[in-house]
Amino acid sequence: MVGDLLLSLAMAVAAGLVGCVAVMRRMTLASDAMSHVALPGIAVAILLHGNPVLGGLAAMILGALLVWAIEHKTHIPTEAIIGVVFSAALAIGSLLMPGQDLVEALFGAPRAPGRLEIVLGVVGVVGVVAFLLRSGSRLVITLVSPDLARTAGIDVARTDLFFLLSFALTVALGLRFLGVLLMGSLVIIPAATAKSLARSLRQMQVLSVTIAVAGALLGALVARLTGGERGPLTIAIIAVLFFVSLFLRGAGGHSAAAHAPIGTLSRRP
Repeated sequence: MVGDLLLSLAMAVAAGLVGCVAVMRRMTLASDAMSHVALPGIAVAILLHGNPVLGGLAAMILGALLVWAIEHKTHIPTEAIIGVVFSAALAIGSLLMPGQDLVEALFGAPRAPGRLEIVLGVVGVVGVVAFLLRSGSRLVITLVSPDLARTAGIDVARTDLFFLLSFALTVALGLRFLGVLLMGSLVIIPAATAKSLARSLRQMQVLSVTIAVAGALLGALVARLTGGERGPLTIAIIAVLFFVSLFLRGAGGHSAAAHAPIGTLSRRP
């Protein structure tokens, strides 16, 4: 129980930070679709009696590499590429996976993680968080203007690749708790909620992580008390927080100009 909670909270921290970049890159719908790429990997792992999470992680990494390669070869928008890859992955995974296993893969399964999975998960989260905090300025400059980033000596292609891999790892870590249908929501909703309240990028990151962690904690607690499904409860809770943030923003009379530092970052030339 302790290891399960530790892993879910670590995953929520990574999801909160990754979501900030995804929201600013206008990858909200694409981020949700990206999680579905894990489905074929989960299916193959189940058929081979392997670990579904590791299978999903392998598929996510391959999917991220494929999206990155196509984007930088063709300059097609990331959202469009992810949409195509997502559709193909969803079809393949649905064909390979038995009915009950498909339901668990889509919505998550309440199995306790093993010690190795907990250790690898926490190490993975530390790596994701370290990359996002260390590369924050490079990610922002790349987001605002790829040409300016290249002039500043930033390897735009490598930065984009590392972000996609960080996103893939974060989603893979949450598959056990939320499944491929709901994990994208934990990445996007806390960041979208934080963006509506924050006045700076750093404040947005802190709020996003706080909301994601609170959602994971409350979802696990309510599920334990009521016997409900942990994944849907977690997402329902953070969705409520999102709508509460809209009310608070309206009640506070925040103007669009108050959020200009963040809004400006979401527009790429």
